[in-house]
Amino acid sequence: MLLDAIQKDILVSLKKRDIVRLETLRFLLSAIKNTAIDIYQAAGESKMTDKDVMQVIKKQVKEHKDSIEAYSKANRNDLVEKEAAQLSILETFLPKQLSDEEILVKIEPVLRSGEPNFGILMKKALEYVGEGADGGRVAAIIRSYQTRAQSSS
Repeated sequence: MLLDAIQKDILVSLKKRDIVRLETLRFLLSAIKNTAIDIYQAAGESKMTDKDVMQVIKKQVKEHKDSIEAYSKANRNDLVEKEAAQLSILETFLPKQLSDEEILVKIEPVLRSGEPNFGILMKKALEYVGEGADGGRVAAIIRSYQTRAQSSS
């Protein structure tokens, strides 16, 4: 289970005295526990599934990316480096991300369906790529495809 792997990784980081990894994983574990309480109340962590844990990790990754963007705009390179280090640690728990070309190949049947509603396209496309890409990248690829299709018409 993913939660067990995170807890074991915390112990390894503690033994290795890897402070950045340790702090990042402890913060992640805290977020997982809070989510478990929110979702499952008293049952808490024991009811958490890998899917639940993955959602928490994705949320943390998004928060770190947003922080990096904000710190970059504020010219706070020290904080950008810290957030980037934490982000790279969290990304080790995510499934391998598909390249843009791989995403396009997977969602090609959806794009060729001719569906005009962007929301429906997104929903179907995300089913095809699964955990292989985040929604922002898939949306950008769909928009790019639609723009190319409109200009070639």
